Amino acid sequence: MRFAVICRDKPGALELRLANRAAHLAYIEETGVVEMAGPFLDGGQMVGSLVILTTDSLEAANAWAAGDPYGKAGLFDSVAVIEWKKVIG
Repeated sequence: MRFAVICRDKPGALELRLANRAAHLAYIEETGVVEMAGPFLDGGQMVGSLVILTTDSLEAANAWAAGDPYGKAGLFDSVAVIEWKKVIG
């Protein structure tokens, strides 16, 4: 099953994002469930994340989101994990 993890950064948290970026990218590599990912931008500045996961369940997707170093560092103002269906692409 695919899930979209939609995260919005806390206002003014770019430095926190940058400080934890290497750990976040390593987590993506290590877990092996990320199909695609990238930041949301506002005026070219990173302000959130969209991560598409392939996991067996919503619980597994939520566990992945809970383990993300960005989330553990307190970067996000909000996180939503929603089942997602790929139609095009």
